[in-house]
Amino acid sequence: MLLTITTTATPATDLGYLLHKHPDKAQSFEQSFGTAHVFYPEATDERCTAALMLEVDPRSLLRSRTSVNSPDFALAQYVNDRPFATSSLFTVALGRVFGSALKGRCNTRPELARTPIPLTLPLPAVPCRGGADRARSLFEPLGWRVAAEPVPLDPGLPGWGDSHYLSLTLTGTMPLSEALSHLYVLLPAMDGAKHYWVDESEVDKLLRAGGATGGDGDDGPGWLASHPERGWITRRYLNRRDRYVRTALARLAEADDRTGDEEADDPATEDTAAAPAREERGPSLAEQRAGAVLAVLSAERATSVIDLGCGSGKLLERLVEDRTLERITGVDVSTVSLERAHRALCRGCHPDGRGRHRPLFAGADGGREGSGDRLSRSELLVGSVVYRDARFSGHDAAVLMEVVEHLDPSRLSAMEESVFGAAQPRVVVVTTPNAEYNRHYEGLPEGAFRHDDHRFEWTRAEFTAWAEGVAERNGYAVRFLPVGPEHPETGAPTQMGVFTR
Repeated sequence: MLLTITTTATPATDLGYLLHKHPDKAQSFEQSFGTAHVFYPEATDERCTAALMLEVDPRSLLRSRTSVNSPDFALAQYVNDRPFATSSLFTVALGRVFGSALKGRCNTRPELARTPIPLTLPLPAVPCRGGADRARSLFEPLGWRVAAEPVPLDPGLPGWGDSHYLSLTLTGTMPLSEALSHLYVLLPAMDGAKHYWVDESEVDKLLRAGGATGGDGDDGPGWLASHPERGWITRRYLNRRDRYVRTALARLAEADDRTGDEEADDPATEDTAAAPAREERGPSLAEQRAGAVLAVLSAERATSVIDLGCGSGKLLERLVEDRTLERITGVDVSTVSLERAHRALCRGCHPDGRGRHRPLFAGADGGREGSGDRLSRSELLVGSVVYRDARFSGHDAAVLMEVVEHLDPSRLSAMEESVFGAAQPRVVVVTTPNAEYNRHYEGLPEGAFRHDDHRFEWTRAEFTAWAEGVAERNGYAVRFLPVGPEHPETGAPTQMGVFTR
């Protein structure tokens, strides 16, 4: 198995810093199933290529084998494609050998880890029964240009046709950590059969690699949460273990503030074109949450709204469809998230995705630019909810949808002063997870949070106490609404507080 990583960034040898592997050295790393080698076929300032080659020992693989999946013939554990195809074995080695690069860590050059660089990643033998179209549907939404050619069963016997392997080459510009995370998740999903037993720890591995568990430097819900094929990817990555698939999709929905693609979220979605018809499913929790916020804003007759912590703009997309709103503002600390929000709003103006609006960001000086029928009523601001900001004032309503739980408890008073004390909108809508409901998420350990970036999750009594205190201190009244299906003992998965002056 072989992966080469080529960049033409200047200087290209910075790739060695990112991978934590010196270009002048060839290194070997023992695995339980073989040996991984890292070396650099070329390393100049203009062009640098790093190679990861994995030699699989079938006997070592047999000794370390914990999976129950194997073909039904006597020599299957010795005669198989594992030594040659880029499968889950390869991604395990990728995670171990390039673990720091996968996590985006570069202590000597931290800014380098966040910098998009031009990359070319050839993979000569990738198992993918869905063929080239499936490969393109997985990688192109992530910004890759995909060249995928079927590998013939035997080049000397063309009548035998093609195998289910692809010669895959990915070309794009992005941070190296993102590129590696795409491979780490999508290669085993394309293969569809892991060499080891899948348990509940795989859910956390999937969400971490898919960028859906937050953490320092996280700029949004992550690529997996917003991927149009996230249901298919999740099911295949988790070896079709329905209990874990349901848990992962529920947590992805929490990470992605959007109206989900119901078919993509369906655990029953399979890779065959002839999948059986499914019954109509109700709206996802993310959709119910956004719908509840919109209903409150409508009932309160709000004419201008500021979405504090707007992320990638999923609620903004819904807000701009309401022609009764004269002014719509999105605020986030992450410029990456605001870029995603801007693209989302541009897609609404140009359904073919060819929007030409310039970036619509405003700094502290309030200057902004942008145009378009949807953008004419909206603006995007770089800002933080924990700092007083004059630009937050003048709105009828403010929304903090799944935001407060991402703040350190010590910063809640600063947020309160910024929103309720300084901006003073007539209506403030706050939604946050109900910690009591977490017991219904299979695979979520007791005491764990739904999202790794959550600093806390409140029970209904804790949220009520905080909200009533905020209302009393700032001249508001507050009422509470459940969002999502209510359980008689634990309540609804999301709790909402509606503050009115």
